[in-house]
Amino acid sequence: MHKNVTGKDLTKEAPRSPRIRIGGYAILGRTIDKCRALIAGNIGEYHFDCPLDNMLFGFKGVKGDDFKAQIENGASDQQMAEWLDQNGEKKTPDEIKHWSDGVETDSPYNNPERRDWFIEQTKPLGLDPVKTTLFDWLEADDKASYAKAS
Repeated sequence: MHKNVTGKDLTKEAPRSPRIRIGGYAILGRTIDKCRALIAGNIGEYHFDCPLDNMLFGFKGVKGDDFKAQIENGASDQQMAEWLDQNGEKKTPDEIKHWSDGVETDSPYNNPERRDWFIEQTKPLGLDPVKTTLFDWLEADDKASYAKAS
């Protein structure tokens, strides 16, 4: 039996920035928002268990389905941080901080396999792909999507 899961309606507002850290984990707040919206049926154009979420899941060695099961049972943000701490690969607070700092400053432009895709994604937003991080692009894309809708 699933508890009543409520959260942001992603058809009306963006999920949290991937920069917002919960329990020290970058991406976690955004992933929680998307998962709750998926369960509630209002995820809109967002995707849960996407490549961004899988950066977090891969770092910890957990599966999206296992994460989703916790959210379906009504886990709070803090409970999800604790669940991550207790599941998958054990990570120290320093390892979590180092990883979070790294993903926050990472850019797909620096990856030859993703560079062309990233250039195409940043163009419509007027961003310089060379200077834009993945998180910068996600925030700008969120803002542009909801500016059009309002």
